[in-house]
This record gives sequence, structure tokens and C-alpha cells, in this order.
Amino acid sequence: MLNRRILRVKAFQNLYAYEQCKGSNLNLAKDFIKESFLPDLNSMEVQDKAALNEEAKLAVKLFEENLGNTQTLNSSEASTKVKKVVLDALKQFKAANEKDKEFLLKNMVVSAERIPQLYLLAIELLQAFAKHVGKEFDKKMRFNGGDPAGFANDLNLANNQVLKHIRESDAYKAAVARNNANLDDLELEISEWFRDYVKPSEEYQAYIGISNPTLEQDFEIADTLLKKIIFKNEVILNYFSEKDLNWTENKSVVRSLASKVLKNSSLLDDEESNQLPEIAMNWDEDKEFFQNIFNFTIESDAESKALISQKTKNWDIERLAFTDKIIISMALAEMKNFPSIPVKVSINEYIDISKTYSTPKSKQFVNGLLDVMSKELTESGEIRKSGRGLLDNK
Repeated sequence: MLNRRILRVKAFQNLYAYEQCKGSNLNLAKDFIKESFLPDLNSMEVQDKAALNEEAKLAVKLFEENLGNTQTLNSSEASTKVKKVVLDALKQFKAANEKDKEFLLKNMVVSAERIPQLYLLAIELLQAFAKHVGKEFDKKMRFNGGDPAGFANDLNLANNQVLKHIRESDAYKAAVARNNANLDDLELEISEWFRDYVKPSEEYQAYIGISNPTLEQDFEIADTLLKKIIFKNEVILNYFSEKDLNWTENKSVVRSLASKVLKNSSLLDDEESNQLPEIAMNWDEDKEFFQNIFNFTIESDAESKALISQKTKNWDIERLAFTDKIIISMALAEMKNFPSIPVKVSINEYIDISKTYSTPKSKQFVNGLLDVMSKELTESGEIRKSGRGLLDNK
């Protein structure tokens, strides 16, 4: 299951990207303003460069003061041209931000929905290596007149109990078909990758030196090949990165889910052995959850920054870690807009995100700030919990 922590991380990653886009759009809008007051080289009239420069400075100042406004400007000192240029820049800035927001929101969902295909492809690659071993064994048998002497253990991976259990699972077969997880176009690469990376590895050589490997040994080699070959080798990883524009962000999640499939399947007779990780227990509901986190955080951006500034008076908000501001804003949006999620759950989730994605001191900073803010917002009625959100906070 792609739990909600993973979905929060994906929302965070895309909010981070959105903030970077806003920064770029801001610079582009300012460039537009400055270019609007450059001397007209085609004009026959005398150009007052000093006056134009002053108008450009005034226009940039007005633009910065009216970032939340695209209709009218309150400025008696500005000329008609300055006001028009500023309004045009504000409209361009807003339109560019909206376009980036829509793209990132869509990309966020597509990226999450692609994860099952990616972890299934990783398992299928292990299966392909096992199948390759079987083919190579058959070649040796034909060349050796049908006598397996000296290379019988070469079949260990082909007979791997964990991989066999997975490929015979109806749930796995259905998932592979549903997510179009096939490696039909990689036959040559699979042969080369096995020859160059799997076969020479110490772990694999030790494995084929074992007669009749145990279930645990079968699991260990499959998990080792997954983590130390597939998810460590840049050549193989390039295949996944070509499949997924968000591979850098998804890699650790995909590796974890693929490893979980192997672990579950090593149980064999356990009822969990055929269970595959899904995107979520209820994907429609969870998709709405992390789309809303993304949207609510953006919509309450100004309000969140004001709250953060109020609680960090000894700090210039612009000096706070960029990631911390996003994490705290997300937590505030979640605490205010999801009454069934306990405050302490939200705080813990965003503390964990800060451990991975922010500075070494962020954990304490995020924890302390959110603890104070959540209590005050609860007392003021801005945070209201119901159901589990209320019960689990008692």
C-alpha cells in the first residue's frame, strides 16, 4: 500500500517544485517590466533614459506590492503606462503560476499511479534473470550431451522458490497485465545485464555454490539482486528513469514496495504471501486527499506565511529554510482542512518529512512551531476535529 505518508511526500515534492516555478515566474515578470521601459531605438524622439529607469523602478515596486492583485492599482504617483505595465505583468505572473500549478497537480497524480508499474517491472526483471538462467542451462545441456555434471547449481535462480511463488500467483499475473509491466523489448539488455552485473557478483556466485538452497537463501539472493544490482547499477536505473520523469523521487518507494513483494512471497503458506502492495486501500479517496493537500497549501499560502512570521519574530521568514516553510504550511493546511486526521498524526508526519528533506535542525524547529501553532489554532476554533481526529487527540 502506498500509505498517506508517501502521498504527503509526493505532495511536498510538487509543492517544492511549484515554489521554484513561482520564483522563476516572478523573475520573468520583473524582466518584462524592465524591458517595457527600455529606450525605443526605433523612435525619432529623444529618449530620457533616467526617467525611463525611474519608471521601471516604480513599476517593479508596485508589482511587488500588488502580487495578490490583478485588477486595480492604488498609486497616485504612477503614470498610466506604469500602471498598465504592472497590471500586465501581474496577469502574466498569475497565469504562469496557474499553468504550473495545473501541470504539477496532474504530474503528481500520474507519478503516483505509475509506481505499481515500476515496482512490478523490478520484480519482472528478477524473473527475467531467472528465465535467462534456464535458457543458458538448456544450452549447456545440449552442448554437454544432456549431462548436467558441474553446472547443476546454475539452475538455482531459475528454481528460486520465492520468484516461482510470485510468478505463479494469480494476483501477480493480473497486476502485471493491468499495469502493462512487461520487458518484451529488453531481451538483449537482460542477457547483457545478467552477464555483466549479476553473474560476476560475489553474492550470486556464493548462491550458485549452494546445493538445494533454502527458502531463506532464495529470498536473500532475490532481495540482494534487487537492492544491490537493480537499484544500484546506473545502466539498469537509466531504464527506469526513462520510464518515469519522477524516478529520482519515486526510486526509494519503488524499491521498498518491490522488496515487500519478495518478503511477502517468502512466507509461502502465509495468507499475506499473495498480497501485492497497492497504490492505496482506497485510491480514489487517497488521491483526493493528496490533491487537496496540494491545493489547500497553495490557497492558504499568504495566511500560512503570516502565521509563521508571527511565531518567528526573531527570524526573517525569508531566512527560514525553504523546505521548512513548505512543510509547516502543508501541516497547517492539513490540520485545518481534515477534521478526521488527529493533530498529533499530522505533526508527526511532517516532522518525519523534515528529517529527510530539510536541514539537520529542522526536526526540532518544525516540531516546536507546529506544537505551539496547533494549540493556539485549536483554542481559536480554526482547527476543529471530529470523529477519529477528535478521539485520538484526547
